This record gives sequence, structure tokens and C-alpha cells, in this order.
Amino acid sequence: MVHRDMGSGLPGGHSIQMKPILLWLALLALVAGCLRPTLAPEPAAHFNGDKAYTWVTQQCDLGYRIPGTEAHRRAGDLIVETLRSLGWTIGEQTFTYQGTPVRNILAWQGSGPAILLGAHYDTRPLADREPANQPVLGANDGASGVAVLLELARTLDVARTGHTVYLAFFDAEDSGDLNGWPWIVGSTYMADHWGNNGEPTLDAAIIIDMIGDADLNIYLERNSDPHLSAALWDTAGQLGFSEVFITEYRYAILDDHLPFTQRGIPAVDIIDFDYPYWHTTHDTPDKVSPDSLTAVGRTLETWLEGKD
Repeated sequence: MVHRDMGSGLPGGHSIQMKPILLWLALLALVAGCLRPTLAPEPAAHFNGDKAYTWVTQQCDLGYRIPGTEAHRRAGDLIVETLRSLGWTIGEQTFTYQGTPVRNILAWQGSGPAILLGAHYDTRPLADREPANQPVLGANDGASGVAVLLELARTLDVARTGHTVYLAFFDAEDSGDLNGWPWIVGSTYMADHWGNNGEPTLDAAIIIDMIGDADLNIYLERNSDPHLSAALWDTAGQLGFSEVFITEYRYAILDDHLPFTQRGIPAVDIIDFDYPYWHTTHDTPDKVSPDSLTAVGRTLETWLEGKD
């Protein structure tokens, strides 16, 4: 029998006897503590195209995100709530255009020189490339770009970028040539008012639009900054996405990058303009591929985190 002098202050300094069962329990606890595995730190998150795809479907489940509608308001709320839950600081620009409320959403993290990634979240009120006289659901033209930004908000290691990273969700991009509306209303407003609330000068602006096509072909765009384009396309090639990011010029496009280029900010439009369902009722989630979202998201993630 094992005894231990407990120094318990009992009269005469008597020792007390530990019961065998208590000793065995103590030994078992000691062994269990020694055998408990040390948990390794969780690996850094990487952009996941399947997770991004869920953001495509969630947006489309809300319906047609036409400015001024309830579905559009809920889409904006979904973006804000998601970003806030991921720890991003949120700001909004609200204004009225032709009697319709417009809402740009801006989120940011980090410190240092500023870079903006942007996409529009509204959808086209009318599928004018077919006689259906119906609105566009916008799974690719709208939801895909937003999905990539939301997944980057989850996975991007902003500290590694050495920059302040802004995520911009532009409103009222896609109503151009309908009822007297121009294109790119939201991004024009943001670019024109940039700095009014203390925003720093932007080193670069990168716009993503229609980047979820299952048959993704992203050509160099003629209105984009050539040096910034080269850096992004080179990163894509290093990641094995050279069949997606094609180093040939094909289009000059009026898109959300132009208001920034007009202010002297290097800007790039990453867009697949060969999408056959553009501005039709067939722009639905089944036309979007998680692999395509991965190619764009991983390229942006790698380029940003690899910057000096």
C-alpha cells in the first residue's frame, strides 16, 4: 500500500491513506494527458471554387437583383452581413439615380498602399438579346464576380499582401441603354467620389465580370493597363491557368474599370465576353463552373499575397 504524507495539519502530523481507486484514476489521467495528441495549427485557407459557387446560387435564389427591387436590397444585405461576419470594415455609398435608390458597398482590411477589387451585384432588367421580354437572373453576369470577392474575403491573407485591400460591390452597372440609363452608374459614382471620405490613393483597381462561364476564356482587354494585365496573366500561367487566361487581345470593353482608368489609376478588366448566354434568360447557375471561379480566385489570391 502506498502512503503519502499530506502535511494536512492533522493532530500529531499523522499521514492519511490514499484509496487504491483514487490512485488508479490519477495514474490514468496522467497517462491520458501524455498520450493526448498535440493539435497542429489549421492550414491557411485557400480559395475554394465550390464554396464560391454556393454564393452564386444564394444570390440567384433571391431572384432578379434589379435596382430598386426587394431582391436587390436583400442581395446587398447578404453581401454586407457576410463581409461583416468575416471581419471586414464596411462602408456604403447611397444615392438616387433617375428616382431609383443606388447602393455601392465597400469593404476593407489591411494597411499600406491601397488596391481595389470590384464586381457589380445588380442584374439586367431585360434580356434584350432575345424576344423573351423577361429580366436576367445573372448567374454569371453579376453573381460570379460577387461570389469570387466573397470567397476572397474569407481566404485572403491580407497581412501578406502588404496593402490595404478594398472590395467594391458596384450597383447599377447593368441597366445601360434601357429606359434612358447609361452603363456603369455605380462605379462611376465611386470613382468620382473616391477620397472624399479619406480613402487613400489607389495603386490599382481590378474588376472581375462574367468570370464563371463553364467554358472560360479570358482575353486581354484593350482598355486595361498593360503592365498590370501582364502581371496577372503571368500569375495565372504559373498556376496552370494559361488555357483560361489567354495572352491575346480581343475586345475593348466599357466596364467598371473605365472610371478608374480615367482618373489615372492602373485598372484591369478580367472578363470573358464570349459568354453565349449574356443578357439572356439562360444566364442561370447551371452555366457557371466552380473550376472557373477557382481559376480567377486563385490567380487574384496568389498575385495579392505574393506582392512585396
